[in-house]
Amino acid sequence: MKMRRLTAFLLACALSGPVQAAPLAKDLFGAMDAGSNQNPQSVGTYAKGCGGGFAELPESGPTWQAMRLSRNRNWGHPELVDFLIDLSGTAKAIGWAGLYIGDMSQPRGGPMTSGHASHQIGLDADIWMLPPRRLDLSRGQREEISSTSVRTADQRNVTANWTRAHAALLKAAALDPRVDRIFVTPPAKIAMCRNARASDKKWLQKIRPLYGHDTHFHVRLKCPRGISGCQTQTPSVNELSNGGDGCDETLNWWVTTYLEPAKNPPKKPKGKRPKTPREFTMADLPKSCAAILSSD
Repeated sequence: MKMRRLTAFLLACALSGPVQAAPLAKDLFGAMDAGSNQNPQSVGTYAKGCGGGFAELPESGPTWQAMRLSRNRNWGHPELVDFLIDLSGTAKAIGWAGLYIGDMSQPRGGPMTSGHASHQIGLDADIWMLPPRRLDLSRGQREEISSTSVRTADQRNVTANWTRAHAALLKAAALDPRVDRIFVTPPAKIAMCRNARASDKKWLQKIRPLYGHDTHFHVRLKCPRGISGCQTQTPSVNELSNGGDGCDETLNWWVTTYLEPAKNPPKKPKGKRPKTPREFTMADLPKSCAAILSSD
């Protein structure tokens, strides 16, 4: 209750004008310990938004455990929670004990105090590459255990940790119509492309290469139907894949030119540097985020 009063005070300061520096949105949203008592809603974009009426993924279930509970990031739109529970059942069917589920969103979404730029509207979730050996880890054990990388040190190939079960799990996730795209380490996408068939195009194009995703894969759902304030990511995976499966020269770029600084120098932004999510104030977010933050 004290934390909510403090948040309400800081929010009032944020909306009162430029008399003093506005508090950062990451601190306001990071201070919330529970979801709002509202109808489920995802507001804005994956990297600039918030969410109301979020559901909490139970800490443990018959086929999953939520990890790093001290972060309080096991929240999301109810559609995300349902998806994760469904996928954990699929993991059981392909031979895993279930899933270790990493960061989703904060109780009311919004920018985070550390880590992700996205995960702000309750439609993103990180799923560990580590197949669970047990699903009775204590809260403390979930802070200490780490996932495993499926990528070699030179970032060009998968390791022996990558298995057919990983590929089957990613395929099952991509086949779900709720899913917009899935970010994986590029060598994992390359490995999946080696066995691709023409009929795989529609789901395989959802598997998007992105470095930083070697110990987990990142599932991003589409905006649920009936939510007007939510913006599904653009360009679409079909556009990014030029209507194909994404198993082309653009994929090879990630394990060649991308890894060679001389051929891939950092791009210097033109004009004023844009704000990062951790620099956002409430004025940078959709207007309805203020009501979500102050709601019971």
